[in-house]
Amino acid sequence: MARLAGRRIIITGGASGIGRATARLFRQEGAAVAILDRSDNAAKAIADEIGAFAISCDVSDPASVSAAVDKAGEAMGGLDGIVNAAGILADTGIADTTPEVFSRTIAVNLTGTFLVIQAAAPLIQKEGKGTIVNIASGVGLMPTGPGSVAYVASKGGVVALTKSVAMELAPNIRVNSVCPGAVETAMTASYIRTAAGDPNPAITARYALGRHAQPEELAAAILFLTSDESSFMTGIALPVDGGRTFH
Repeated sequence: MARLAGRRIIITGGASGIGRATARLFRQEGAAVAILDRSDNAAKAIADEIGAFAISCDVSDPASVSAAVDKAGEAMGGLDGIVNAAGILADTGIADTTPEVFSRTIAVNLTGTFLVIQAAAPLIQKEGKGTIVNIASGVGLMPTGPGSVAYVASKGGVVALTKSVAMELAPNIRVNSVCPGAVETAMTASYIRTAAGDPNPAITARYALGRHAQPEELAAAILFLTSDESSFMTGIALPVDGGRTFH
């Protein structure tokens, strides 16, 4: 039986990477899906492929979020859950991170997650129960070292936000976060592979499994936290990181 049959889910950042893999998997598992993304053409392409709704949205803009969430709820006839997968990467250290880069990274990764939850929670509450899964990062649990100060701060904030919202929206809405390690997406391609296209040994050496992840592996974890299989789990930060944070 499809694990998400009858569920109606918003996926932000669903036009690429982890969000796109999740959208595909959720449709396979019976969910109606609304893809919220700034990339209109990419969102429409994946929506047409899988039979989903594509809705333009800038998650850092409160008005854009409010309009997109309302449109998604109307298109699907209600809302049962969210996957907050929209995000950007900034890989500079403290000396080279401008206030503008820091603010933009926080605005998309952390404030954007907050804005979508704030707009969507009332729609989920109308249904009586639901789920929210936020994409944080393994570096939000344990930074790899110097650098990426804005990104680390934003993803650590997502972990904390998840816990706070989980307490506020319990018991009917479960709120969890997934903390990926290095995942092969367009956003990470420049550092997880060498110029020759091989896995970057400086990256894979950090992982007990000796490799980086594919987006589909993260989608499977997101599915678990969205499905009833995780019915007694809320407020957690689930590492899906090939063993980086324990070794």
